[in-house]
Amino acid sequence: MIRVIKPEGFGNIQLEDVPVPEIGPREVLVRTKATLISRGSELFARYNKQEAVSPSIMGYSLTGVVERVGPDVTSHKPGDRVMVVAPHAQYAVGGEDAPSAVRQVARLTDDVSFEEGTFLPLVISTVLWCDSSGVRAGDTVVVMGQGLVGSLMLQALRDYQPGRLIAVDALPLRCEFAKKLGADEVINAAAEDPVAAVRRLTANKGADVVIECVGGNAGVKSFEQALEMVRQRGTLQLISLYQGAPLPLNSSRIMNKRLLAGILVEEPREKTTQRALEKIRTGRVKARDMITHRFPYAQAKHAFDLLWNAPGETLGVVLVWE
Repeated sequence: MIRVIKPEGFGNIQLEDVPVPEIGPREVLVRTKATLISRGSELFARYNKQEAVSPSIMGYSLTGVVERVGPDVTSHKPGDRVMVVAPHAQYAVGGEDAPSAVRQVARLTDDVSFEEGTFLPLVISTVLWCDSSGVRAGDTVVVMGQGLVGSLMLQALRDYQPGRLIAVDALPLRCEFAKKLGADEVINAAAEDPVAAVRRLTANKGADVVIECVGGNAGVKSFEQALEMVRQRGTLQLISLYQGAPLPLNSSRIMNKRLLAGILVEEPREKTTQRALEKIRTGRVKARDMITHRFPYAQAKHAFDLLWNAPGETLGVVLVWE
């Protein structure tokens, strides 16, 4: 089978032919239909590294059809349409009793396409981030950054009935997506000061909740702006993966403000998965509309390079494995 690898060297994405993996008694073998490239973890924690990266962590959003099951598997059968938390490859192995999200297998409903299903791992995390945010009905919420995660947060937060959803990004394409996907207000941070804009929109009070989804090398600046946007006794939630300098935690600036990081709620994995799948199935998360590019897996190198070099032209980038 063919899989995506990243040997030593910046951006050194290659394809490798290896044997189809064997499965254990409680595992399933899935033939891949589509995979989604994550700009956050795969580019900023894999692609841009000089050192080689294990193929086992090159990707985590795969959909396909169950081809074979182990003798002790009871929850899946050959022919099932599924999502697997697994890397970019022609085949994936999933565990029926896999711990946490590692090698998780989830059945897709017939009305969710393979491409839409590749968003499921991110939507699962989005559901838990939303639960952790503490957003309440009537709140003014700012979502900073409208990449994949920020865009998913913007859509999923609608179920929490905020009074106003404000999206912030510096790329025109992402600002356009934010408008289409339900933002009440969109601030182009390249055209105006986003802090001043949020203050203007909130009568200088600041937002009840600010969710920081920018990260990367711009994360420090975005974090500092987010601190200025959130009101006294408001909440700043950090979701991003940051690069470069550490975040400046100035005590005088964070005083009387609540900082959250990561997922702070617990829920059975199956329940969260079904909640996330329902958001995709019903269109409350418009996964299909977020896809800007599709490439055959043979062009994986080009797909990764495009995401890295042209963030202003891309959002969801899918590899097709048929």
